[in-house]
Amino acid sequence: MPSPKTFDPLRALAISSQALGFIMIFVLGSTLESPRPWQGLTLLLMLVVALAVAVARRYRNNRVQKQRDERRKRLLQDDDEALDEGFD
Repeated sequence: MPSPKTFDPLRALAISSQALGFIMIFVLGSTLESPRPWQGLTLLLMLVVALAVAVARRYRNNRVQKQRDERRKRLLQDDDEALDEGFD
């Protein structure tokens, strides 16, 4: 089993965007007289980034799985061909 990657850019993006979003919500709440609309916009942006990261992760995992399936299929075909040649 391959070792996990030490740095995952999608994870770093998710963590940093959420941290920045929460900091912005607190800063807006403490500095503005009427922060609700800006806090709502910040929360919306946080959700959009989280959704984009989830879609990118799903796409990446599906692509890797498809490559594994294709490789497995090629290997099985090569094995079948080798067995067929051995019986001739």
